[in-house]
Amino acid sequence: MEKITDIIALRQPESVDDPLTEIARDGARRMLAAALRAEADAFVAEFAEDLLPDGRQRVVRHGYGPERSIQTGIGALDVQRPKVRDRATDVPVDQKIRFTSAILPKWARRSRSLDALLPVLYLRGISTGDFQEALAALLGKDAPNLSPSVISRLTGEWQQDYDRWQRRDLSARRYVYIWADGVYLQARMEPQAECMLVILGATPEGKKELVGFQVGLRESAQSWRELLVDIKARGLAVPPEIAVGDGAMGFWKALDEVFPGTRHQRCWVHKIANVLNKFPKSMQPAVKADLREIWQADTRAAAETAMDTFAEKYGAKYDKAVTCLTKDREALLAFYDFPGEHWDHLRTGNPIESVFATVRHRTVRTKGALSQKTAKLMVFKLVQAAAKTWRRLKGANQLPLVIKGVTFTDGVATNDTENRAA
Repeated sequence: MEKITDIIALRQPESVDDPLTEIARDGARRMLAAALRAEADAFVAEFAEDLLPDGRQRVVRHGYGPERSIQTGIGALDVQRPKVRDRATDVPVDQKIRFTSAILPKWARRSRSLDALLPVLYLRGISTGDFQEALAALLGKDAPNLSPSVISRLTGEWQQDYDRWQRRDLSARRYVYIWADGVYLQARMEPQAECMLVILGATPEGKKELVGFQVGLRESAQSWRELLVDIKARGLAVPPEIAVGDGAMGFWKALDEVFPGTRHQRCWVHKIANVLNKFPKSMQPAVKADLREIWQADTRAAAETAMDTFAEKYGAKYDKAVTCLTKDREALLAFYDFPGEHWDHLRTGNPIESVFATVRHRTVRTKGALSQKTAKLMVFKLVQAAAKTWRRLKGANQLPLVIKGVTFTDGVATNDTENRAA
């Protein structure tokens, strides 16, 4: 009987045969190995003139460390880190020349980009038990170094990041505009209605940053006061020029106490929703069009005229809706006293709302199983992740004029000569 020597591996139904990915991984493996060798050689070359008494070179290459698997965005790569030896015997141990790879840190098991990806995926709704299955197609079978226990340890790292961020010094910071809002989550955050209080700020360069964040009891004045006082105590001495927020009276009361010189701008998105709620659904499309004529008017005078027309048109039958709109007239139209390029940013609190939408999605996926601590850290990390994609303010060159106190009328600087000179 003829002996069979050839064994053919059968392709499993769930496996993915992708030669292109394998070629990419093999190329990446070779490039990584070459880069590590070049890094070690460059380090040795720096000490080429350091010789031992017998004339031999003091710092030399010394083989390789054990092979280990590094999880990257294209899968696992098996690499060996080059070792460097200091052959001097007459120097203390703490004065030995030691080589540390900037490309591959000593205890690294995942690339930094992958470490940044994991919390984002978790916060977007992938549970810890689903990570390996979800990433196997991209990173290779079983996705090593991504076990549920590894993912669970992320919350500990997030807490450390949050504590450091809460202690940071703000004395060198200046925020021309700020946005403030709170969000309620359907998490396991008991008996009292707690919410996340968030403040974003725009720097003089037009960049948006996370300024303040903490858990508060509802959106009470006391909770907002504690957050604003903490920001001020850590060095934020110059008050913002204007603050954007919804109708939460607690924030505006606390703002007037801590930063009395900061002007108010009510969010038009929230105000429109509040006004529309006081009309029958059949009327809401027409009412929304009338409201658009107000907040999209080119001048303050045109906006005030449109608001008066709205009050006259609906006041007789829907007086509550008209009162809801007109009682905040000044706060709704404050943006006209700032550069026209900034109106899109100042008329709404959407920079915060867009982040909260993702947080709410995550709490729905977990069916309210989040603790208050986890929910707080989740919001914090989500805001930090989202900050990388926040668009800068249009017309950032106008911000120095705002800081100098130049008067703007309907979005245009009153002194055009000074504007051009700046």
